[in-house]
Amino acid sequence: MIKLYHLPNAITLLRIALVPVFILVLKAQDYALALTIFIVAGLSDGLDGFIAKRYNLATRLGAILDPMADKILLVSAYVMLAVLDHLPFWLVLTVGFRDLLIIGGYLIYTSLVGKIQVRPTYLSKCNTVLQIALVIIILVQQAALLPLQPIVDYGIYAVLVTTVASGLHYLWICTKRYPEATSESNQSED
Repeated sequence: MIKLYHLPNAITLLRIALVPVFILVLKAQDYALALTIFIVAGLSDGLDGFIAKRYNLATRLGAILDPMADKILLVSAYVMLAVLDHLPFWLVLTVGFRDLLIIGGYLIYTSLVGKIQVRPTYLSKCNTVLQIALVIIILVQQAALLPLQPIVDYGIYAVLVTTVASGLHYLWICTKRYPEATSESNQSED
């Protein structure tokens, strides 16, 4: 039996467990079911966050698992939609490279300077919303056979622009903070 304290993390783990199902459903090109799974996963993301904040059940594990679950689902959707020729490979590469840049930059920064608090920027949140919207639009287009290709095309370029811009923004933030952090750590050592 799951105690209330573990409920947000259990919901997050359920979202991670939905990813292989989502991939298999997309591989079978059952776009309506894939859309349903994607929406259920999105709603579970909101639900676990609401429960954790509302009932003060936020944990360190949840802080790691929640964004990881979101990235796993989104990257899986992008890779599968590229495999199925609904997204260009260069977009998947750009989105993936940005995420690797952020993770790699974080690891390098923390190994050189120490722990930092990373919060999503407004630009990054906008990018995530556009990435999610693009997946939903493509799944709706394929499930309902709606002529949404012009919207998909605009969405592809909007995601490209916000992905590159948010990646550069994170890079700028880290390079701006690095001299300040190293001088602070040098002063504390004196």
